[in-house]
Amino acid sequence: MTKRCDFNCSFCSETLQMPDPSLEQLDTIRGNLAGTARVFLSGGEPLLRRDFPEIVDMYQEFVIGVPTNATRGVEMAQHLAGKVAFVNVGFDGPRAIFSRIRGDYDKTVRGVKTLASYGLPISMSAVVMRSALPGLPYLCQIADVFDAGKLKLILPLRKGNALGMPEREFITVQEAGDAFDRLCELRTVHDWRPALRLTPWTAETEGHMIVVEPNGTTSAWPVYDQPDLFLRLGNLLEEPITELWKRYPYKANHFAKYLGRSIQTASRPGA
Repeated sequence: MTKRCDFNCSFCSETLQMPDPSLEQLDTIRGNLAGTARVFLSGGEPLLRRDFPEIVDMYQEFVIGVPTNATRGVEMAQHLAGKVAFVNVGFDGPRAIFSRIRGDYDKTVRGVKTLASYGLPISMSAVVMRSALPGLPYLCQIADVFDAGKLKLILPLRKGNALGMPEREFITVQEAGDAFDRLCELRTVHDWRPALRLTPWTAETEGHMIVVEPNGTTSAWPVYDQPDLFLRLGNLLEEPITELWKRYPYKANHFAKYLGRSIQTASRPGA
């Protein structure tokens, strides 16, 4: 929806700016997404768009997820209630970790509380760096307090702001798996309820997502041998997704991710 954001996360991979798409362009993209079941209306920070409620209305034929930092949750919650399937809030740990890595902890917490008060299902995602590992149990408890359906853990990618991160902040897939196992054990001990997900960057997760940029450029992501991690498929302002899908070489990884075969998972108790 936009490349603009009111945070400047230390790990952010999407730092290149471009103009916001118009409502007319977004309607063209909507039409070219025919046959797609689920879309994420993302950014940047999508809630910075004052016309975001209109965009949500435009995309009502889809199951809608909204990745957000929730800083405009207070203003937008009433306009999203009953219209989006879930809101995924970037949340990396308790106040000290969150403030160092991401931005205004208290503003995000106010936003999450407001979104939840309007009945919007909440999930959370964290980019896991070495210095944030001690905060993961606290993050899981925070997710439990907010009754988040799931907590997703993602490793940083070497792109954008993350190119300036110290090398020690990048943990290995093995270290991430060990941290995930410990978190699963603590979740059982403390009866925390959110489902857990860990996405490692391996051959099985390469290119597993299709990303549409504000200018319509559509790519497989992340593709490790591409300088910007994007493998261009075409432009969704010019062609339907069915044509771009034919050029998409990561179909197996795409399905494996959504079936939970290429990521580590722990289901919500009782689910």
